[in-house]
Amino acid sequence: MKKLVVGNWKMHGSRAFNAELINGLKAADLGATAPRASVAVCPPFVYLGEVAAALQGSGIAVGSQDVSVQAQGAYTGEVAGPMLSDLGVKYAIVGHSERRSYHTESDQLVADKAKAALAHGLTPIVCVGETLAEREADQTEAVVARQLQAVIDTLGGDLSRIVVAYEPVWAIGTGKTASPEQAQAVHAFLRARLTAASASAASVPLLYGGSVKPDNAAQLFAQPDIDGGLIGGAALKAADFAAIARAA
Repeated sequence: MKKLVVGNWKMHGSRAFNAELINGLKAADLGATAPRASVAVCPPFVYLGEVAAALQGSGIAVGSQDVSVQAQGAYTGEVAGPMLSDLGVKYAIVGHSERRSYHTESDQLVADKAKAALAHGLTPIVCVGETLAEREADQTEAVVARQLQAVIDTLGGDLSRIVVAYEPVWAIGTGKTASPEQAQAVHAFLRARLTAASASAASVPLLYGGSVKPDNAAQLFAQPDIDGGLIGGAALKAADFAAIARAA
């Protein structure tokens, strides 16, 4: 399966910072990885248009960090799928642990956002993952199964059109990383759940996210069920992100 590496810039950036980062990514010629790996970046909403224009022709796609379940209307502060499609956005991250935690997004809301993304030509990157307390209580599989099941139930026959990202909450921004074996075990579990739900979903790309760096990327991506990465902090450094993309 072709790998996918996505950079989540979170709430970072400025016009000057973005220009420097984009120039670094373009200089790294990540479009050359296209036969083996697809690459995308997800900047904050306010910079999406500028980043998309700056990356045109580079082979690097653009994604959003969220999407509304509504297509339009009186929803102050929300950003609709048609608006993102209008900017040439390809992916939409939904259900990131920070959205689930800070904005109390439910499993069903995440599933509804995935459905909305698909309805407007976007590929949803559905995030699942457990906290440290849940892992220590041996609840990892129960948690990710619950999170994924809402998506399975909501999307039905469209399940094969998504991307799933496993992000153990305890490894996001902490410097801690799930070992390749730990990550692979959860990815294999997710693959089995998807395959059981729909034979066509067996080929859904499964990304790992959680303190992925140039020095651990190759080992993580070598696992049989890890199809790439959703990269946080390292995505803000052109050299690091390029190294991770090449590792894929």
